Amino acid sequence: MSLQATDDERGAIADRLRLTSLDRLEADVVLRKDGDTVEAEGRVRAKVEQACIATGEPVPASIDEPIALRFVPEPKSGNPDEEIELGEDELDTIFHDGQQIALGDALADTLSLALDPYPRSPDADEALRAAGVISEEEAGPFGGLAALKEKMEKGGN
Repeated sequence: MSLQATDDERGAIADRLRLTSLDRLEADVVLRKDGDTVEAEGRVRAKVEQACIATGEPVPASIDEPIALRFVPEPKSGNPDEEIELGEDELDTIFHDGQQIALGDALADTLSLALDPYPRSPDADEALRAAGVISEEEAGPFGGLAALKEKMEKGGN
């Protein structure tokens, strides 16, 4: 199946993920049912803009991610807050209520995981420097030695 998010759906997802815009969100998914388990495989594609972490300027990005999800019935445990341990092969497992799967939510979650957690505009380094933020290289042990060397060369000692 081919899915495309509506304007309202994209707006809600953009708000939820704190995107400055979500111009496109679509997925091609093949669903297979085996008893109570539903497997979904395919791709999710999106065109997004995120705010730069330093300047707030929009940073455009294109997302094209494979998806492989498994929807299984919720465990029949007496305690809904009980922790459930999943094995490595179950990391993309999502529980369903036995009536329907939340494929749209799963696609939005996939998009969320594909986003750059620290989007940076081309002006980010300059804005960070102006704010007094030093780079990782300057903050590391050799950066401290370079600053000490520079200080000694200026002071003559």
